[in-house]
Amino acid sequence: MDQSKPRPDRPKSTTRERILDAAERLLGQGGAGFSMRELAEEAGVSFATPFNQFGSKAGIMLALSERRIDAMRDRLARATLPATAVERVLVATDIATAVMLGSSAVNRAVMAAVGAPNDPPGSVALRSGAWWAEALGAGADLPAGVRSLAIAVLPRQLAIAFRGVLSFWTAGELSDEALGPEARAAAAGVLLGFSGPADRARLLSLLEADQGPTAPPPG
Repeated sequence: MDQSKPRPDRPKSTTRERILDAAERLLGQGGAGFSMRELAEEAGVSFATPFNQFGSKAGIMLALSERRIDAMRDRLARATLPATAVERVLVATDIATAVMLGSSAVNRAVMAAVGAPNDPPGSVALRSGAWWAEALGAGADLPAGVRSLAIAVLPRQLAIAFRGVLSFWTAGELSDEALGPEARAAAAGVLLGFSGPADRARLLSLLEADQGPTAPPPG
């Protein structure tokens, strides 16, 4: 091999990316209990750099949550999506579930951290709603009488529904295996009031399949 030939430059990660990558490694090794000093050492930066980039550990967790949404958007952009809005949302639900299960221990820790109040609050809800809006698209095959309303309100409601399912998963009340079916059923419940007859049958079947054990009566 000719050592005199210059090697092509490899893309360098930004300081923010190095810090987020380091945070993910530490989360995978032992949860969210790492210190900012440990994070700086893992990332190979000065102690002050994570603070300068994110403000606080909570800011890092919010950025990690937003990174998950970016991963979902990337997969959605590369996916072959169905023509109808309902099927697009269900595919998007499967994509979102796959991203969260890709590193379930790390993602549970991130979700637990962002579930607490943050000052200032992050933009996760806004970014999540925008992602569900991309998934919904132009509302193809939704009844004409409700299509405009659906496009206006469904993205936020789908984001809230998925976040609700994730909260139970984060708390350990839903297993990894149950996350996908529960997320689909939650999306089906949100979509049901905006669907036409053909889609209603499909959504009702998802809800019927999701019937789990009922809580025992008190006493």
